[in-house]
Amino acid sequence: MTQARRPDDIEVPAGLPYHRIQEAGLPGLWRPLAGIVLMFLGFAVIGAVVAEAAFAAYFAVTGQAQVPVSQLADLDHPSPERLAFLNVALATFIPLAMVGSRLLHGIAPRWLASVRPGIRWRFLVACLGVSVVALLATLVVGAVLPGQGGDVSGSANAFTTTTFHYLLVIALLTPFQAAGEEYVFRGYLTQAVGGMFRSAWVAVLVPAFLFGLAHGLGQSVPVFFDRFAFGVVAGILVIRTGGLEAGIAMHVLNNFLAYGAALAFGDMATTLNPTGGSWWSIPVTLTQSLVYLWLAVVVCRRMGLSTTTGPRVLEAPRSRV
Repeated sequence: MTQARRPDDIEVPAGLPYHRIQEAGLPGLWRPLAGIVLMFLGFAVIGAVVAEAAFAAYFAVTGQAQVPVSQLADLDHPSPERLAFLNVALATFIPLAMVGSRLLHGIAPRWLASVRPGIRWRFLVACLGVSVVALLATLVVGAVLPGQGGDVSGSANAFTTTTFHYLLVIALLTPFQAAGEEYVFRGYLTQAVGGMFRSAWVAVLVPAFLFGLAHGLGQSVPVFFDRFAFGVVAGILVIRTGGLEAGIAMHVLNNFLAYGAALAFGDMATTLNPTGGSWWSIPVTLTQSLVYLWLAVVVCRRMGLSTTTGPRVLEAPRSRV
């Protein structure tokens, strides 16, 4: 069964790389600029409202007293509920990016996922496996470099009810949080900047810079550069593989690793609000990112996936169940 094109969908021509898909959309420089503003203002308003509504329903079902949004958003004193609130809020970037693509550019939201269009699920699963290999390389490099234990104590933390609740939140909501960030930074922003400047490097560097800034103005230069480097590699992945799948898989694993280490040996407050940081973290991040970049591109080529839009871009083939 095929997925029919809506009458108001823009026809995307063949041969466009991921970062230039918005060129096929409705004309006007104001559209991507308005879209960028929409992403962040929408998150500030809609993200908080959606997360608050989700928690209001949760508190009503469980019979607990409603907690004010100001407390749920306080990550200086993290808890499983506050981490869940953050993850739900960040996940709203997915519909925000889709709405921006549709309303402002007339492009079907599935073009944010990949040049297929849509999520290439087999590739996403393969990338999750590849990310484990990159993680092992990261652990080896981290073990031999100095300054990698600043947020980690020498003994394991006790496993408590709070730890269990954290694990539930991380397992159930972190993939949506990571996908939300990828949809906005490596998805909408990459296509918006790429459409304006028609340059792959500008389409990679500008969203990576904004990605680093979005994690807090109080972070140190090494912490910012670490996140900027992550954003650069994730942006290159999008263009070299033609979609968000590899970036989502890497982001999910990276967050699983960071949260898991915090629960096992460190503390969640330091992980969510890093202000110090060491330049020695950069080689570790680059090892993970570059090993993963190489492996994901190899897998993409072995699977024969296109990195540009194809001739039959208006219909996404789907088999009947």
